[in-house]
Amino acid sequence: MKLANKADGGMSVLRKVLAVIGSYKLLLLASICLAAISTVMQLYVPVLFGHAIDGVIGAGQVDFAGIRSSLLGILILIVLSSAMTWLMNLLNNRLTYRTVRDIRGKAIRKIQMLPLSYLDTHSTGDVVQRIIADTDQLADGLLLGFTQLFTGIVTILFTLIFMLSKNVRITLLVLVLTPISFLVARFISSRSYQMFKKQTETRGRQTALINEIIGNEKVVKAFGCEKKVSERFGAINEELRGYSQSAVFFSSLTNPSTRAVNNVIYAVVALSGAFTILKGNLSVGGLTVLLSYANQYMKPFNDISSVITELQNALACAGRVFELIEAEPEPVEVDSCLAFSDGRIHIEDVCFSYTKDKPLIEHFNFEAKPGQKTAIVGPTGCGKTTFINLLMRFYDVNQGRICVDGQDIREVTRHSLRERYGMVLQETWLREGTVRENIAFGRPEATEEEIIQAAKDAHSWEFIRRMPEGLDTKIRDDSLSQGQKQLLCITRIMLCHPPMLILDEATSSIDTRTELQIQEAFDTLMQGRTSFIVAHRLSTIHNADQILVMRDGRIIEQGNHAELMAKNGFYTSLYNAQFAGVEVA
Repeated sequence: MKLANKADGGMSVLRKVLAVIGSYKLLLLASICLAAISTVMQLYVPVLFGHAIDGVIGAGQVDFAGIRSSLLGILILIVLSSAMTWLMNLLNNRLTYRTVRDIRGKAIRKIQMLPLSYLDTHSTGDVVQRIIADTDQLADGLLLGFTQLFTGIVTILFTLIFMLSKNVRITLLVLVLTPISFLVARFISSRSYQMFKKQTETRGRQTALINEIIGNEKVVKAFGCEKKVSERFGAINEELRGYSQSAVFFSSLTNPSTRAVNNVIYAVVALSGAFTILKGNLSVGGLTVLLSYANQYMKPFNDISSVITELQNALACAGRVFELIEAEPEPVEVDSCLAFSDGRIHIEDVCFSYTKDKPLIEHFNFEAKPGQKTAIVGPTGCGKTTFINLLMRFYDVNQGRICVDGQDIREVTRHSLRERYGMVLQETWLREGTVRENIAFGRPEATEEEIIQAAKDAHSWEFIRRMPEGLDTKIRDDSLSQGQKQLLCITRIMLCHPPMLILDEATSSIDTRTELQIQEAFDTLMQGRTSFIVAHRLSTIHNADQILVMRDGRIIEQGNHAELMAKNGFYTSLYNAQFAGVEVA
């Protein structure tokens, strides 16, 4: 039963791949037709060789004209067959890479539709592995598979037809022995598929670890963890070696096993044919043709078994890609857009947890009036970032509701909600491209004057205008400081002028002098706009209209800075703890 389930898993993946290939029926049909024509031409060559052999009757009895005609026909067939095979391979290339392109495109589009919970629970390296490396492995397997499959099927069918025309009894004998090759190949491949599946899963974990190490190499060196990291990589590398070795070992048994069976079939044909010649029912040339056809008939089985490693690996990789494509997307949205908002936010008895057994936000109630500046503070893990995720509908609440201008945000599209917010995070993200393209990411139609004005408002124009090509300077990973990257992200929001703002430690990478300038720019930008500021540095929120102090997913204190300090509560202890060193000095 287990073997059947494993085989069903491979067949299920194969059916999914074939469904994508179905979009290119004309290419597929043309490739099959070329394979048929090429194979028939190749299979007729032994017939001409048989005629040439039979033309040598004995001493002084050679049919030179017949032999010359047969050899000329062989030459013409070989040239035409080679041309057909070349054209078939060209079509197979197009068919393969268009199929892989479509699968990879589906995977990328699916990522845009997946909830953040999926990306939070799957490493970036593993997702990248599925989209890039796994689809490349699929392409290699499909290319070999198409080439061998089309030619092989046609070869088997037409070989049987030609053999039947020569001798029915010997042909039936070959057919009776053929299933042995299938049984041997199936027995071995059912085991190798699981090994290849484990191999590609382990390769994904290895890619994720490499991505993690390289992206944080400074931290690794700073803490002297080079040896620990190498040992951790070594363990996964050894695990990958074991699975790879087992997969190749099992799959490599297929070819010699089927060849052994096919050699037995070849010997049976030769022996049976020899006895038939002695009885006078077959000529030497006829036996030569039958032996050639027996070899041609068995060759597709050998060819397919020789690429079984690539085919099994391709199906295992395809399975991982289709797991991503078939992952549960975000719930279907109602076709309703959020009207232009004046920024009134009402949060009513909201409860939320990432996992059912670990409650995070419980019975959260809050109201932000239009144009109000709200700061959110609290210890790590208290729910500040989660609160922002709920506002933006990166996650949906488990209980209660969040309303914008009286409209439940679950009753409008996520896009219409998110375009009302401007969001600046602590972690900067810049795309590969020019400074202009990065600033205008949210407003591609913005004019140069608008871009420059936004840069001046965000105080990034000073360093932009000193760059070699100004706004058209290409950004490299090492060409900007962390503070400059943050300034460009802030400029991007300045250009969009959204009605609501979310600043998640937006000035954490900026020096004190620039931070004051940015704060002034934000004050101007936030006038008349509802704003939320997640802050760890409490010095940046003195002028907030209200401060929410969170702890264990609840609001435990609320008020402005002066009111909270007068209460001498948790906010006061946070504030004093942060500035204790300054006060002692």
